[in-house]
Amino acid sequence: MFFGLNRLLFAFNDNLLSHIRIMKIIFATNNAHKLEEVRHALKDAFELISLAEAGFTGEIPETGATLESNAMEKAKYIQNIYGLPVFADDSGLEVACINGLPGVDTAHYSGSRDAMANMQKLLGAMQGCKDRSAKFRTVIAYVSAQGDQLFAGEVNGVITHEMRGTLGFGYDPVFMPHGFMQTFAEMGMEAKNKINHRVRALEKFTAWLNGI
Repeated sequence: MFFGLNRLLFAFNDNLLSHIRIMKIIFATNNAHKLEEVRHALKDAFELISLAEAGFTGEIPETGATLESNAMEKAKYIQNIYGLPVFADDSGLEVACINGLPGVDTAHYSGSRDAMANMQKLLGAMQGCKDRSAKFRTVIAYVSAQGDQLFAGEVNGVITHEMRGTLGFGYDPVFMPHGFMQTFAEMGMEAKNKINHRVRALEKFTAWLNGI
């Protein structure tokens, strides 16, 4: 009887711990590249649910004037629909010689979400710039029944004079982080994930999640 009760308690505790460890969170994005990058970074710490897996097929509003307000708007919009904890991110490339542009308009700098068009416009806008310093910044907004939180990460570097590399996405072919001779698009995900802005924000986010 005693040993049977012990086995039952151990089974109950294992089941309870598995529920504590594996937390379901919706990532409010339709971007397959971001999902792959974030899943790679989070590994098995949380059960990440994409918008497609949640059944969401609409458009999420992005009307904020800052990365912080955009990320929070997206997270709250999805959390109001599904009730689960949600996190959303907004990332921006801020280039010194063009007054911090493209900034909040990074994803559609050219008027579209076409990465090639965005990079071509950026390189054109930077013609004659001696200072090519730039930084990528990510803000993560987390919304749950317990409240709202913001987490930020950034990486500094320079904008190259031409596109280099075929890996990654977005502006990766023209962004070379400080301390490296390769662009993000030449580095590959494993190397990029050790230093990139989104992962740095994620590290703060997951450390906070593990502490609650």
